[in-house]
Amino acid sequence: MSRKTLLIVWHSLTGGSRQMAEAAGQAAQAEPDVTVRLLRAADAGPDDVLAADGYLFAAPENLAALAGMMKDFFDRCYYPVLGHANGRPYAAMICAGSDGGNALRQLERIATGWRLRPIAPGLIVCTHAQTPERILAPKTICARDLARCAELGAGLAAGLAAGVF
Repeated sequence: MSRKTLLIVWHSLTGGSRQMAEAAGQAAQAEPDVTVRLLRAADAGPDDVLAADGYLFAAPENLAALAGMMKDFFDRCYYPVLGHANGRPYAAMICAGSDGGNALRQLERIATGWRLRPIAPGLIVCTHAQTPERILAPKTICARDLARCAELGAGLAAGLAAGVF
């Protein structure tokens, strides 16, 4: 079986989504038959998407929506990727201040447009940041939530390596 590539695209201003992506990536790297690429959304493009076999997207919720830089990544990549990634597996993680559901729905709608296949329910980590000071403050994701992110990354990598998806 050939080596697979897992692309983890993330965006973060306060560190929460970055920590989540790194936890997933570190766990995924334990799979010897999978190459893991972690890219900031601002640095990722259509060629990166097309070169990967599966995806993990990690983004913050901003104003009850998917963060603008993550949306920018999807906007830049959408049409060049459309029709070329059909059926590839993906998972999504949202770092939210309160709910995260709308941001996750937006990401899932984009993935549906690309005809990607979800391999797990979206993971939402809530920081409960509700004041301007807490929203803008650097985030520290707790060990329990990082373990959930790691489990998602490890599962996606194992499935890619085994040819399950």
